[in-house]
Amino acid sequence: MKKLDFIKYCFVSLFLLLSVLNTYANDGYKLWLQYRLIEGEGLRESYRSNIQELVPLGDSKTIEIALNELQVGLKGMLGQEYLSVERESIKNSLVFGRKENLPQTIIGFFDKGYHQINQEGFIIRSITVKGKKQLVITGKTDVGVLYGVHHFLRLLQTNQAIGKLNIVDSPKLKVRVLNHWDNLDRTVERGYSGGSIWDWHRLPDFIDQRYIDYARANASIGINGTVLTNVNANALILTPQYIEKVKVLADVFRPYGIKVYLTARFSAPIEIGGLKTADPLDAEVISWWKGKAARIYAEIPDFGGFLVKANSEGQPGPQNYGRNHVDGANMLADAVAPFGGIIMWRAFVYAENSSDDRAKEAYSEFVPYDGQFKDNVLVQVKNGPIDFQPREPFHPMFGAMPKTPLMIEFQITQEYLGCSTHSVFLSTLFEEVLASDTDRKCKGSTVAKVIDGSLSNKKLTGMAGVSNIGTDRNWTGNVFLQANWYSFGRLAWNPYMKSADIADEWIRATFSNDKAFVQPVKAFMLQSREATVNYMTPLGLHHIMAAGHHYGPGPWVDIFERAEWNSVYFHKADTLGVGFDRSTTGSNAVGQYAPEVARMFNDINTCPEEYLLWFHHVPWNYRLKNGQSLWNGMALKYQEGVDTVAAMVKTWSSLEGYVDSQRFNEMNMLLDIQYKEAKWWRDSCLLYFQRFSKMELPEGVEKPTRTLEYFQSLEFPFAPGHH
Repeated sequence: MKKLDFIKYCFVSLFLLLSVLNTYANDGYKLWLQYRLIEGEGLRESYRSNIQELVPLGDSKTIEIALNELQVGLKGMLGQEYLSVERESIKNSLVFGRKENLPQTIIGFFDKGYHQINQEGFIIRSITVKGKKQLVITGKTDVGVLYGVHHFLRLLQTNQAIGKLNIVDSPKLKVRVLNHWDNLDRTVERGYSGGSIWDWHRLPDFIDQRYIDYARANASIGINGTVLTNVNANALILTPQYIEKVKVLADVFRPYGIKVYLTARFSAPIEIGGLKTADPLDAEVISWWKGKAARIYAEIPDFGGFLVKANSEGQPGPQNYGRNHVDGANMLADAVAPFGGIIMWRAFVYAENSSDDRAKEAYSEFVPYDGQFKDNVLVQVKNGPIDFQPREPFHPMFGAMPKTPLMIEFQITQEYLGCSTHSVFLSTLFEEVLASDTDRKCKGSTVAKVIDGSLSNKKLTGMAGVSNIGTDRNWTGNVFLQANWYSFGRLAWNPYMKSADIADEWIRATFSNDKAFVQPVKAFMLQSREATVNYMTPLGLHHIMAAGHHYGPGPWVDIFERAEWNSVYFHKADTLGVGFDRSTTGSNAVGQYAPEVARMFNDINTCPEEYLLWFHHVPWNYRLKNGQSLWNGMALKYQEGVDTVAAMVKTWSSLEGYVDSQRFNEMNMLLDIQYKEAKWWRDSCLLYFQRFSKMELPEGVEKPTRTLEYFQSLEFPFAPGHH
């Protein structure tokens, strides 16, 4: 090769290498823990002047993790190394450790604060001792200190002032868990981000770095539990072979404050125990579960307990033996009680035979047993009475079981919201439900107050989120959807947080603090969920997705023997109108709500229009509050949803200079898909419902370019999450 050609070769190779490095500058793996160099020397110097050294107090693995997190975070954001030193130093220090490890010269500053926090809470305070400034992060436990460290780093990530800190904070909910619908073969039911991160085949001897990074991410937002396995449970997870593997994960997670839980298949005594029955009142069955619990706790002393799906969608349960949910839950509760364990008993049930209204079934099965569950049982209730729809009214059980600890279950993974291709900020959905008033006569009796125990003085409290995490490098299949994992954690810590504040935190930690980026992205995040409701299920429509995989529209689905597995069951469109009549003249589902709430939903004139077709069968020519007919209003909502996504596409495209190329380009492609599919939803649904309304599309609504028959012919046999 000639010298000139060699030089050209080297130049081209260098150019290609730099192009590759630029293209893959950020694959999203670091989530919101990016710890980018803080822009502005003045701000960096201000932080440096307050933190000149790190003083860890304590020798636990958790304190070691907190120190490492500070070193990684501060190096990334401030551009310099921070070593740990002994407490005798005279420089401005960041001191962190639990209460009893603080030096006597400091501890008196925190006496009052310690009475305000619980075992997982923390205090961050700026103090001056003998002329020396100190930032102190402390708590009653090392895990509380770790939470405080993450909170402190978040302040720097979001460019907050740290000179005069006085923060006292504790989680308002005790159990804050992710529910992984992961199977032992590494498939994930309703998973849209690759396979399961739990590599059961290589456990217990191979510990994937991802397990550690998973625990670190959860600790950063206060999540303290993980249910490793699918609610449609496999009994094999309870065998010694798998408990050995679970133990290793528990050991990894423990220093991060995370307990492991498992799903218990109710028929396990038969399937792996050799018994002839799983009757919860049978002495042998009771003994078997007690023995199983004892063996698990011998391996994992801080095992959290069991999550159970019973007598729902074909899963075995106590009703198979003529028993009830109390019998099943309490039997398991007795098994784990000696070890401090809990039972999370899911209330998502519907009968073997179709009823007049599926929305009423969980209430009917559980409310009569209010107050009969053991103290270590949490009844886990979905946010709405159907099944994680784009919008549902709050579940009536939240206002009807004051004697029973209820935990709310949200779905972070987007089963009904476009899988991982649609960018939907679910915090606004979570916030909407949590802020819902369960009893308007007793003002302020919100769902948040029900689940945090403050309304009925409950000590066992919790929130569960169905995970959207998988083996994709960016964890969630779409960088934008990391915000839903993040917002779940923040709301599980404090269910009174506002979505706007959560979005602001996440954007700044994940991308940039530049207002020119933060403000437009926050605006489209906060409107993204409403846009999705509009182009999928406006005005209270629900469960009109395609069958099985739930990907895409399917309001025409009418192929299943069970009525409530068909879309037509839920919208009941005919030539007179559309909507499910749940008023007192229909199924009377409104009767499950407190009287004031029931009256509001029952009256078509006072029912909020976002729930109109949920509670009423409404004539096509009914006049909405804006003066439009129902048909025109519905069509315009579909168009509004499409237009909002178009605006999201335009907004993101204008922000290229603020984001690394890989994440920018990935989001561009995903938003283009969402825009395309929003039009698919609009066109197919309006063409279908137009067959009943027999009305023209109003001005301002784009006319479909395909026929209804085309949309009905589409099939997706290998769509993610198909079962």
